[in-house]
Amino acid sequence: MGLSILKFSAFPVLLIGSPLLGVFLAGYPVGRYLEFPPRTRFIPKMAFSWPVFVSLCLILFFTLYPLIKHGFQSYRPAAVTRSKQYAFPWWGTLGLGMGSIFWVLAWTRFHWFSLFQAHTFAPLWLCYILVINALTCRRAGSCIILRRPLRFLSLFPVSAGFWWFFEYLNRFVQNWYYVEEHYSPWQYGLLASVSFSTVIPAVISTREWLLSHDRFKKGFQTFIRIRPGYPGTMALATLGISTGGLLAIGLLPDFIFPLIWVAPLLMIVSLQALTNRPHILSDIRMGDWSLVVSSALAALICGFFWEMWNFCSLAKWHYDIPWVHRFLIFEMPILGYAGYLPFGLECAAVYQLVLNKGHLD
Repeated sequence: MGLSILKFSAFPVLLIGSPLLGVFLAGYPVGRYLEFPPRTRFIPKMAFSWPVFVSLCLILFFTLYPLIKHGFQSYRPAAVTRSKQYAFPWWGTLGLGMGSIFWVLAWTRFHWFSLFQAHTFAPLWLCYILVINALTCRRAGSCIILRRPLRFLSLFPVSAGFWWFFEYLNRFVQNWYYVEEHYSPWQYGLLASVSFSTVIPAVISTREWLLSHDRFKKGFQTFIRIRPGYPGTMALATLGISTGGLLAIGLLPDFIFPLIWVAPLLMIVSLQALTNRPHILSDIRMGDWSLVVSSALAALICGFFWEMWNFCSLAKWHYDIPWVHRFLIFEMPILGYAGYLPFGLECAAVYQLVLNKGHLD
């Protein structure tokens, strides 16, 4: 038990220390990466490149297409089966109504609402969380809010801390930046934490809604089995590679910036494997990809709403992504949405690791 705690305590140390050590060894001024609130933009970006854009499109296509094709072809619903529909909860209706109101307020500029205009993100997402859980309840008769209310509430502070890691990693690549008023550090930290606290609850709730559909529960249960040999050695090697990648991210931000989405996931999975715990990728050893697909797709769905609601809001963020910054859907370049796929696995991994005591939900 003590060894397990020691190993997992290494995660924040590696995540925070690796990129900072990289810029220190390179002789860059460390202080600018620790600026808070983060306002200074000092990393130049590579221009759009057609060869890079096309190459990444092909990689994504040939990686994802076989899995998607298999999932939708392998599921054969019974012709006479009809799933039972439960009543839509009253609090879901409340979420729809309040969400519609906050959407209007977020995208308009009423003078009487000017004091609160920059703070519509969290209310919108609280309403989304209510609605998506109500949809799950309508399909399955229950949802995580009703089954585990205290555990679900505990996701909010965990989510805030979780996203601050990505805000920190973004300082080394500066792929996004915020349009914000000049808050003091404590004001910025408090207001941002409130918004960040909705991230994991939204993704996990959306995943549960997806898994309430048989297509996701059954359609992706029989795909390629991946059983790497020497799992301990593989876990150590993966941990070393991901740590080294984060160490180098401050040196080559325009070339290895995708690692800020992949490396934390690899670290968590490696540490879980080293302590003989199940992880978000465990089921693919048996060919079951349902949790992987539903977690990734849940983040992509949430990503669409994040970007859409951000588009016309007063307090918002913009992107500056090297090589592929073209063909924007809202503020996000189309290839940038690929980052939501591993991010969904990270949300699921943190949920499982911190709150589920090693058991998949």
